[in-house]
Amino acid sequence: MLKNAPKFYEIAKRIVEITEGCVLVAHNAQFDNRILTTEFKRLGFDFDRETLCTVELAKTLIPDLPSYSLGKLVRSLGIPVTDRHRASGDALATVKLFELLLSKDVEKTIIQTFLKKHPKLQLEPKLTDIIAQMPSETGVYYIHNKEGNIIYIGKSKNIKKRINQHFTGNDRKSKKIQVQVATVTYDATGSELIALLKESHEIKQNKPIFNRALRKTKFSHALYSSIDSNGYINLTIDVSDGRKKSITTFSNRQSAKDFMHRAVETYSLCLKLTGLEKTADSCFRYELKECEGACINEENTDIYNERVQQFIEKYSYKDQNMIIVDKGRKVDERSAILIENGVFKGYGFYNLNHQLNNIDILKSIIIPMENNRYTQHIIQSYLRKNKRLKILKFEPNTKE
Repeated sequence: MLKNAPKFYEIAKRIVEITEGCVLVAHNAQFDNRILTTEFKRLGFDFDRETLCTVELAKTLIPDLPSYSLGKLVRSLGIPVTDRHRASGDALATVKLFELLLSKDVEKTIIQTFLKKHPKLQLEPKLTDIIAQMPSETGVYYIHNKEGNIIYIGKSKNIKKRINQHFTGNDRKSKKIQVQVATVTYDATGSELIALLKESHEIKQNKPIFNRALRKTKFSHALYSSIDSNGYINLTIDVSDGRKKSITTFSNRQSAKDFMHRAVETYSLCLKLTGLEKTADSCFRYELKECEGACINEENTDIYNERVQQFIEKYSYKDQNMIIVDKGRKVDERSAILIENGVFKGYGFYNLNHQLNNIDILKSIIIPMENNRYTQHIIQSYLRKNKRLKILKFEPNTKE
């Protein structure tokens, strides 16, 4: 294989060119860098490049794995690999591993450390130059100051357009950002749901100075259930109360009422028993022969309650084990949001050529996130608005 390969001195100039101003990322980077510096030393050239080791990063960001060799690591993480032990195959596997590690680094330590080491990359940037480098993609963006620190985190379905709004805005916050910005980095997500979840999670992790004004409550109302004296399940829209278990949450009362009116139509529910109509007698839908009479005790409670339970199961993931499949960052990729026993665990990305058929592999590639009322609200709101999302149900500790 090496018989007709070029000698090192024949490609040395090209190596210098393509690595100039770059950080060398490698699995066991110390070894690779030592080989390069030794060969260049023989040619009388001092080759000095900054390195980043995916072995060390993996040990920090994915602790307690049995092995950190490239082959076993990518296999345990479900990363598809071709041409193992060949330059192209191993390099591509390292790229995919590094992308995963960057995603798991929610505190953005890798990026911020790099920017702090290279302040020359950030001095006096032209805002138009920064905008030109942004993609018109869905994702999360990070605005850094000249020290490399994150001063603002946002999400958008079009990052370029949103950054342009920041840099042309006349409001107080926009003007402060325009003065302090040195560079902008971003994470493409493909999925708007993941962008929403990442934004919420990473603002809490990093606490950027210009995100402090972010509204504290993203939802004001919630939907609750109870059983009346006749045995019917009643649904009620009320002010959100963290001490009570809700079915789903809403940004305001009107959006809750609009949603419930659609639910009444879809599941043939009673206006009176869903709290949308106050009356001592039958509801308006009964008069139109569209209600089976639960409001006046005519419909069998079990039959009516079964429809209500179908509705609740659809819009509350309590005690459920499921994977929400959404868009990925590339054409051949999908995103996966994992909910286990009704608890949101995090998200990950998988390749279409590597079928999602093993929950244990999915768990290993998941970027963990906190399960709280905010993440529940984000997920449930997204599910209501995107009814065609693919949802995979699974039994714990079993294959799909």
